[in-house]
Amino acid sequence: MTLSTSEARRETVISSALTVFARAGYLGTPVSAVAEHAQISTAYVFKLFPRKEELFVAALERCFALIRVALEAGAKIAPDESPEVVLKAMGAAYAALIADRSLLMLQVHAQSASTVPEIAAALRDGLALIVTFVKTRSQAPDVAVQQFIAYGQLCHLITVAGLDDDATDWARLLTNGIQHF
Repeated sequence: MTLSTSEARRETVISSALTVFARAGYLGTPVSAVAEHAQISTAYVFKLFPRKEELFVAALERCFALIRVALEAGAKIAPDESPEVVLKAMGAAYAALIADRSLLMLQVHAQSASTVPEIAAALRDGLALIVTFVKTRSQAPDVAVQQFIAYGQLCHLITVAGLDDDATDWARLLTNGIQHF
């Protein structure tokens, strides 16, 4: 299927928005920075996304869609279908995905901008997508799914705070047994 010019530009803008918003967040990123990254006019970005919130939400939706695809890919290569093995494979796929910090940082910025109702709703919808997928695909008990998500949030904290190479006792306590790519 070939995309029309406007559909292709929309995809380009969303990809650029994900990258640019991940750097400086919702509040710190003017729409003109996304347009510049996408190499199109700011006016055209506003034609596609009349409000900055819509653009950020589109980037966040793309972020969660990419996470879901990565989790599915991880689950597909799990050596067996036991819930524990599937969750571990999904976790490894997610860790590899966030090696590019854009997806991770966009989620962090979405949390910090959750006072904007549209962003809060998109964040909840994205989390619902991921939690529901993990539960359905892994067939793990609720407590295991909760621990999987909590572990992922701890990985976010470790990555954002740069604790992977921190040898202090408190940092080693948090990072014990957790490896990132």
